[in-house]
Amino acid sequence: MRQLVLVAAVGLAVGLAACGGNPKPVEPSRPVVPAEPPPAPPPSAPRDLAPQQDDYAMLRQKSVDEIDRMGLFADVRFDFDSAEIREADRAVLGKNAEVLKKFDFLKVTIEGHCDERGTVEYNLALGDRRAKAAYEYLVSLGVPAERMKTVSYGKEVPVCQENSEDCWARNRRAKSTVTGKTQ
Repeated sequence: MRQLVLVAAVGLAVGLAACGGNPKPVEPSRPVVPAEPPPAPPPSAPRDLAPQQDDYAMLRQKSVDEIDRMGLFADVRFDFDSAEIREADRAVLGKNAEVLKKFDFLKVTIEGHCDERGTVEYNLALGDRRAKAAYEYLVSLGVPAERMKTVSYGKEVPVCQENSEDCWARNRRAKSTVTGKTQ
């Protein structure tokens, strides 16, 4: 019986407390959104700055080594024992020619390279034919001959030294290296 009286008393107290006043409405919780930073003020126009330089003027100011490190020219690949320009590589040389025409002050050396197979003498001669083939194709596209020269490294400067066809194919190339600028 005591328990019944106790339960009734607690229930009555809770009921009276709930009816005792006007409850405040419960606001639905909103996700916390971080405050947006105020907008940045508009940049003030500097008064004594020179107009922005174009690519030509910017490149003209760089050193030959800096320009060469930019990788403006793609290598041309050759089939085994061949110095014939492949169709896909004609497009590569076309892009190289566009760069040489756009930046008409650049001088390049076209390097002929071979894979490790064959004698030193044979590969030097083959590398020379590869460099000259790329040179002649660039001249045919309108690049002035006096801005280019050729050299053969044969098999002496490989980009890869594994004994595999993939590696040998990467070594059979003509590489255009920036070596000077006209005045």
